[in-house]
Amino acid sequence: MASLQTTSIFSSSSFSSSLRKVNASIHVPNPPRVTYSVPKAPTRKLQVEELINGSVDSTPLEKNAFTTHIYEGLFSPSKKSNMATVQLYSILEAVADRIEMHKNICEQRNNWNTLLLNSINMITLTATAMAGVAAATSGDTTPLLALKLSSALLFSAATGMSLITNQIQPSQLTEEQRNATRLFKQLHTQIQNIIALGNPTEEDVKGSMEKVLALDRAYPLPLLGAMLDKFPEKYEPAVWWPSSQFQRRSRTQESNNGWSEDLEMEMREVIEVVKKKDIEDYERLGNIALKVNRSLAIAGPLLSGIAAVGTSFVGNGSWAALVPLMAGSLASVVNAFEHGGQIGMVFEMYRNCGGFFTLLEQTIQATLEEKNLDKRENGEVFEMKVAMKLGRSVSELRRLASKSASCCMKGITVDEFASKLF
Repeated sequence: MASLQTTSIFSSSSFSSSLRKVNASIHVPNPPRVTYSVPKAPTRKLQVEELINGSVDSTPLEKNAFTTHIYEGLFSPSKKSNMATVQLYSILEAVADRIEMHKNICEQRNNWNTLLLNSINMITLTATAMAGVAAATSGDTTPLLALKLSSALLFSAATGMSLITNQIQPSQLTEEQRNATRLFKQLHTQIQNIIALGNPTEEDVKGSMEKVLALDRAYPLPLLGAMLDKFPEKYEPAVWWPSSQFQRRSRTQESNNGWSEDLEMEMREVIEVVKKKDIEDYERLGNIALKVNRSLAIAGPLLSGIAAVGTSFVGNGSWAALVPLMAGSLASVVNAFEHGGQIGMVFEMYRNCGGFFTLLEQTIQATLEEKNLDKRENGEVFEMKVAMKLGRSVSELRRLASKSASCCMKGITVDEFASKLF
């Protein structure tokens, strides 16, 4: 019992002592409060639109480090250089629109060629048949007069339609739009490559604009006032590139930029082959096509006009009655050969091919005339581009150059064309 009481007394005394410790810790006086200001962190990210619209707090920009950083980023030189990218995208959109316009107009003018060809031939053949029926009708009767008048009106209509059709040459217009579509697609790809490579410059923007405008001048869309002359004095190749195109060169960091004396000699020999074989051949073919097209354009309306006049002699029993029959038949043949054979399209194709070789010649010459190798395009890349444009491999291009040099030493003309494409 004594031990139990002792234990209880010890426990109560220890509990009371711990209670006093707790009470003592509770009643400890609070330390004095120290107040100081802490800058508030931004609770959300400021958007660029808020900076532009002014929907931010009244803290001055120069005292706010976060907003100052964004403000400087908006007007830093790297952001300013992106303006060229924005401009190139605008030009790219315009080029895409021109591609669609030329494609649609190409289909429209191709339909013109088919419809006008069929209509003129049907009118001419109908008038010829009526003239034949009138020749078989004896006597000066009312049906004979009606047949003669109808035949004369149809021949006159065919003559007028032939004059208009021959003047605008729908097949040649169609070929112009085909070439414009292809060249605008090529320019579209070039601009996309400039944007993909990054860091476009104002020179890139200016050059792209000049190329677009040069193509607009070379292949106009309207007919009245801007249509190309379909019967020029002589054959001249098409020109769809700006005159300042060869004044800009991309810079590289290589010492010789892939060029050597052998490569320069190779390019000069390629130019000689292009000038002596390809350009001369297409000039000859273009002049032939121009003469044939001009002759047919005159002969068709002339024959139908003769047939219209010759209907007045139908029914008199003379051999003059055969004039409208023969002239009408020949007019249909000439019209079918001219527009069915699309002689105008052939001439435009020769113009475009001549322009292709002229552009290639000027590009190589301008590159070789640049004395600073760092301002030239890389030699190996340039050689590959020339080979691909001529439909050859690099080894075939080198073989052609060596063959041209060998023939020049022997005083003979190389018997091979530079291009294997056309």
